Amino acid sequence: MFELKKIVSSLLMPLPALLIIGFLGLMFIMFTRKQKTGCFVVLFSFVGIFLISFQPVSSRLLMPLERQYTAFLPVDKSIDYVMVLGSGHVVDDQIPPTSELSRTALMRLSEGIRIMRIYPGSKLILSGYAAGTEVSNARMMAKVALALGVSKSDIILLETAKDTWEEARQAAAFVQRKEVVLVTSASHMKRALNEFHSAGLDPYPAPTNYLAQNEIHQFWSKYTPKSTYLEQTERYWHETLGRIWQSLRNWASDYEETAIEASQSNV
Repeated sequence: MFELKKIVSSLLMPLPALLIIGFLGLMFIMFTRKQKTGCFVVLFSFVGIFLISFQPVSSRLLMPLERQYTAFLPVDKSIDYVMVLGSGHVVDDQIPPTSELSRTALMRLSEGIRIMRIYPGSKLILSGYAAGTEVSNARMMAKVALALGVSKSDIILLETAKDTWEEARQAAAFVQRKEVVLVTSASHMKRALNEFHSAGLDPYPAPTNYLAQNEIHQFWSKYTPKSTYLEQTERYWHETLGRIWQSLRNWASDYEETAIEASQSNV
């Protein structure tokens, strides 16, 4: 199910979806008599790719999602754990450890270490599975954390969680009633908090890896389609699909529980 979810969601991302639409338009032009329809479909694909790579569109979509939570500020409580959610890596001994982590993972980790150092005695929880490599994302982040001066005794690894739902459940079993700060990308924070709340935790949000910005003044940078802005649109759509899936899963779970309760009451 996890692999199927990833494959489907990858095909539903804006760029692959629009390329598939453009390919279908070419099929209309080449193999049918509906050439005008095919031309319209191809034009729709090209215009769509332009718009999703256009800063005024991408930032307007993503910024409201990223700015739901402010950057973490110190709280007047003792923090026991700082949990950093995983996000991609490669295994390559010929490059520095910091380059083996994805940009997102490195941003999350650096923010987690920053917060951890505000609270002496707190522990750093790192999560993430191997994703087809021989080293888990959690262990790869730990490798970088050690290189940045974090003590090995202050690092806790959760190496089997494949998604945020599993990360929240594993964290709940470990953290229990202690105070925890949750570090993840700003765009992912709302969905992550929903999972952690449903698992019985109430972490302090610490969003990082902000992508969308309004303060871009050079017109050649703002109004030229770029892969940077395409990434913002894809991030927005990824989280939108994630929230839809989250809602459907929760609805199915609630429906199943209601059906079980109804069947038990009728016995």
